[in-house]
Amino acid sequence: MQLLRIGAVGAEKPAVRAGDGAYVDVSDLVPDFDEAFFGSGGVERIAGPVAERLAAGQTQPLGDQRIGAPIARPHQILCIGLNYSDHAAETGQKPPAEPILFTKSPNTLIGPNDDVRIPRGSTKTDWEVELGIVIGRRTSYLDNVEQARDAIAGYVLVNDVSERAFQSERGGQWTKGKSAETFNPAGPWLVTPDEIPNVNNLDMWLDINGERRQTGNTRTMIFDAYFIVHYLSQFLVLEPGDLINTGTPPGVGLGMKPPTYLKPGDVMTLGIEHLGSARQQVVAPR
Repeated sequence: MQLLRIGAVGAEKPAVRAGDGAYVDVSDLVPDFDEAFFGSGGVERIAGPVAERLAAGQTQPLGDQRIGAPIARPHQILCIGLNYSDHAAETGQKPPAEPILFTKSPNTLIGPNDDVRIPRGSTKTDWEVELGIVIGRRTSYLDNVEQARDAIAGYVLVNDVSERAFQSERGGQWTKGKSAETFNPAGPWLVTPDEIPNVNNLDMWLDINGERRQTGNTRTMIFDAYFIVHYLSQFLVLEPGDLINTGTPPGVGLGMKPPTYLKPGDVMTLGIEHLGSARQQVVAPR
């Protein structure tokens, strides 16, 4: 299934994608795609009713309705740094021996086509197309990597927007450069694992104003999706609905010569194979 949330900010309703431009409303079955939904086996619970409604033609046109992030605000957003060997090289750093972990404020989460706002005082706001993992059950101390497969509810397209000066020049705290408002567009939908042939071989891309900046594939990840979930479970409890951003391929503004960053009016378009595409316009600080 492909889960999405439709409606104005703060008033999104849960739905299931029913092909291009259509959806099945499931707001009568579940209040939201949140911690309670994922933690109670919600994906499996709505599968039958959704199939019945699709068979009966009970779909609605998406039209120009806003698409929100496909999950409600998560308990936490966890991020893995320098997780693509070619991206580590463009930043001049060695590939890490273990995953680099940092966090991102959960209130950075916005819809896939919402505006991204440059923070006050920013001169180095950057882009990062990433594979996002959504956790499907409360998870800790997994015994092996294979168990991680069962802990994943699905995958989502993410833009891990970053302010490089805040990240690296203000005391070395990556969270400072990752947690400005609007810095985590996600969606358009969450895709359940059964609809992805191989999560470790997905093409991904990002354009700025129609010019290709990032081209990559998840096969160049140093630590793949299953390893990451198993690894993190050894250090902290993963809650249902938590989001994990798994790193970005090369082509970020920081790695350009000279470095190039976002400015108001720029448009980011991005996508990952099987996960859809998104479009965000950059707007000025408040």
